[in-house]
Order: sequence, then C-alpha cells, then structure tokens
Amino acid sequence: MYVSQQQQSNEQELATKMLQIQSKRFYLDVKQNRRGKFIKVAEIGADGRRSQIFLALSTAADFRDHLGTFSEFYSQLGPPNSDTIPEDGKLKSEMMIKDNRRYYLDLKENARGRFLRVSQTITRGGPRSQVAIPAQGMIEFRDNLTDLLDEFGTDDGGFKGDLPDGRHMRVDNKNFYFDVGQNNRGIYMRISEVKGNFRTAITVPEKSWSRFRDYFRDYCEKMAECNEKSTTATSVPAESVSPQ
Repeated sequence: MYVSQQQQSNEQELATKMLQIQSKRFYLDVKQNRRGKFIKVAEIGADGRRSQIFLALSTAADFRDHLGTFSEFYSQLGPPNSDTIPEDGKLKSEMMIKDNRRYYLDLKENARGRFLRVSQTITRGGPRSQVAIPAQGMIEFRDNLTDLLDEFGTDDGGFKGDLPDGRHMRVDNKNFYFDVGQNNRGIYMRISEVKGNFRTAITVPEKSWSRFRDYFRDYCEKMAECNEKSTTATSVPAESVSPQ
C-alpha cells in the first residue's frame, strides 16, 4: 500500500522525530500520499541494519494506547529471572487489525533483556516486517508518538467506513463476482466473469456506479417493453363466431 516506488514518488513528508533508545535510533515520519496520511516507523540498529513498519494514523493511535498498557505491565514485572522466562519468551501479547494488515505486539524477554517486538503482516501474503523497541523506551516512544498524533490527528483520510461485501451470481454455466476494493485512486468495483478456466474482468470507479445503474435500469425497462410488445404481437385472440 505505502511502499511501492510509484507511491513513494508521490509521498510528502509532513514531520519527523528521532529517538535514541539504548544503542538504537528510531525515526517516526509522518507522510502523506494520495490515499491518506500514515506514519513510517524506522529502526536503525547499532550495526546500521534498518527495519521499518507503516501505520495509518488511526492504527498509530491504537498502538499509542497499547504502548501505555504494555508500559504499565512492564513496570509491575520484577527483575529478570531466567528460571521464569516462558519458553517462547513472550510476557504479554496483543494484536491490531487494519484493512488487510495485522500487527502483532509481543513483549518478550531474552538473554539481552526485555523488548517490545512489533510485527506487521499482510493477510494476502508478503514479507513480514518488524521493529523491536527496548522495554525501557516504551514510554518515550509513546510520548513522541502522542506529540505527532496531537498535531496531525487520527484521521487517515480517504474513505470512512467499511466497504460492501463481495457478491456472487451464477447464470447458466457462468459465474459473476462483484468485489469492492480501494487503492490509491479511490474505491472501485471489479466485476469478474468466470466460465471454466476462462476469466475476464472490468473495473468500475465508484464515481461512475450511478451512471452504470441508470444505464442498466434503462436497458431493463426497454427490454421489458420489447418483450411485452413481442408477446402481444404473437398472441392471436380467439374470435367469437356468431351462429348463422
């Protein structure tokens, strides 16, 4: 959604913050493209290795709230104890969902200490990206994120609300699928025709749906009139014959 070369060329950077937490640097960049505003979180390790995740502003607000909860939980933990560490190292976990993205928040502990791992995945496949925030820096991270959200708000821009569910229709030996989606150009409907192994599709922008509806309604009305006239023309009324 946010990381293609074409979209990067259309991005505008609105603000940035840099945090130094232990040996890591974090950059919080507020950006905007044709689809809306979002925050890019980049982690630069001591070895120069870079990793990053992307958060819509509304998702960043949820993340900010989770950071507060995780910080409270972390403050109530006792000193690290290798005998009490869970097998997977996870002390607390949460999940966030935004459109086709999932974010997994895991407060973990290993030999190097405690940290919050934030992993981003795409439900339709694709690489997993993640950053790891040292547990001692969660409050500082939350406060800087709050500053950006106070300035830019939590409105992502673009369409508000849920998109309609897809529909399927079978006519004779053909299947038709109606799927509503959204990209950086706006909302659209993809109408697919499937017959055996053959598939074809058209994409209709949302701004033209009402015209398509009017054209279909007009054709339906005209075909109904034609069918009615045809039926009337082919019907021969029986004539009554008077006796001589």
